[in-house]
Amino acid sequence: MIARRGMIEEITAALGANGLILRGGFVFPDDEDAPHGTSGAPARSVLLVGQAGAAPWPHFLRWRENQPRTIADPLDNWSRQVIGAVANEFQARAVSPSDKPYLPFQQWAMRAEGLKPSPLGILMHPQYGLWHAYRGALLFEDEIALPEQGKAIHLCDTCVEKPCLRYCPVDAYSTEGFAYQSCLAHVRGAKGEPCRSGGCLDRNACPYGIAYRYPAEIQAFHMASFASAAD
Repeated sequence: MIARRGMIEEITAALGANGLILRGGFVFPDDEDAPHGTSGAPARSVLLVGQAGAAPWPHFLRWRENQPRTIADPLDNWSRQVIGAVANEFQARAVSPSDKPYLPFQQWAMRAEGLKPSPLGILMHPQYGLWHAYRGALLFEDEIALPEQGKAIHLCDTCVEKPCLRYCPVDAYSTEGFAYQSCLAHVRGAKGEPCRSGGCLDRNACPYGIAYRYPAEIQAFHMASFASAAD
């Protein structure tokens, strides 16, 4: 069964009312162990949902005004509510990157948009740079026809100086991976104020997608969430 004509445009408009965007998608091959859809049968298609820049932030803040200040993971909760409502409207199953057992969101994103990881692990987008995110996905038991994705330019391949690996005070990022404990200790410590208030120095050093860079308020929100994480 093929989804009706115009459904992608309708989903795009429904997500756009809260600053979210479709981030591509694909049809699962017949031999892939796909997650289940609304009925419990294997999903046939997945559409990734996310953001570019700070577009969802005003919508999230309005929602948060009416929530208890003690609510855990407010951005995840908001994303689930918004994407869940869209899923109900279009008979899809909504899933989140933080759902357990974890689904392969990073792999899905690379398949959907042809992206590759940057040295920081964040997928590099040819337009948005490092200033984008995936907030959830819609799983359909129908086949969703999507336009063919062209091969994305991986900007990191042509970036010689790699400033994203030069500004972290504790060299948390390297070709060896991410030194999570070193980063966490620094962000929590007395010398971590620039990171806590303005975001990751390495991420901010990237020259791409500057027009989509999150304002300091948003970066501080994410850093506070990171700093409060379990060791």
